[in-house]
Amino acid sequence: MSDLLTGEIIGAAIEVHKTLGRGLLESLYVEALCYELELREMKFQKQFDIDVIYKGKVIGEEKIDLLVGDEVIVKIESDSKSQGNSTPQVVSTLKAAGLERGLIFNFGANRLIDGTTRIVI
Repeated sequence: MSDLLTGEIIGAAIEVHKTLGRGLLESLYVEALCYELELREMKFQKQFDIDVIYKGKVIGEEKIDLLVGDEVIVKIESDSKSQGNSTPQVVSTLKAAGLERGLIFNFGANRLIDGTTRIVI
């Protein structure tokens, strides 16, 4: 699945990875990606909680790294060993938020394209 918004987000993340490389803390990649999104004049929200609802009752909150364009949840990782471990969490977060698209970026990968997972539910 490919669309313009996720393509633009991936392009911004690749620029961050090319510039900073691997090995930094996740929080630094979040900040760098936010700045890159700002430079590209893309709307986003950073690190906030959404309610998780079970049968009409709020049972807790889930933290989101980034929400871009009010449409795409972005999860940031920096450990090359964790590739793919976050997919179920992002799927559940998308369902809780009533959204359909997510991206996971693992900045610990040699090439970010190998550390990128697109999720559509």
